[in-house]
Amino acid sequence: MTLKDNILFGKKYLKGLYENTVESCALTEDLRMLPDGDSTEIGEKGINLSGGQKQRINLARSVYSNKDLYLFDDPLSAVDAHVGKHIFQNVMGPKGILNKKTRILVTHGISFLPETDLILVVNDGRISEMGSYEELINKKGDFSDFILEQLQHAEDQEIETETEHIWKDLESA
Repeated sequence: MTLKDNILFGKKYLKGLYENTVESCALTEDLRMLPDGDSTEIGEKGINLSGGQKQRINLARSVYSNKDLYLFDDPLSAVDAHVGKHIFQNVMGPKGILNKKTRILVTHGISFLPETDLILVVNDGRISEMGSYEELINKKGDFSDFILEQLQHAEDQEIETETEHIWKDLESA
């Protein structure tokens, strides 16, 4: 099937909805690079796509279907931070194309959590906490522990990267 067929998935083509979906799902640049744009055949007989491209096409198919409820299982895991931010802001975030729909987002990414309505914290298969980002941070329970752990890990990674750059600079001097 073509990329466009994969997004439409049997639905009627509506130009405005289709173009908005492609842009919101960060596929515009990909379409420019493909030999036949959205008419490019993908899959077994066509070209192969990266994991991130497949993820965004799946997301576009979901968005284009125009349902009332969306269940997202870590949809930003296969895209880089810049693309993930674009998708969150334009699709599932409070100002995204799905802002009037019910969206359930399962994620390990913490950067988008302050923009969500409600967070459920699952610990050992059970919901241990529930509330807004601010409420959960102030509660100082599992959620705030997780956030602190993630921030410490990110800081450790940053220090490690800086150290690697310093060593490389020293070695090349």
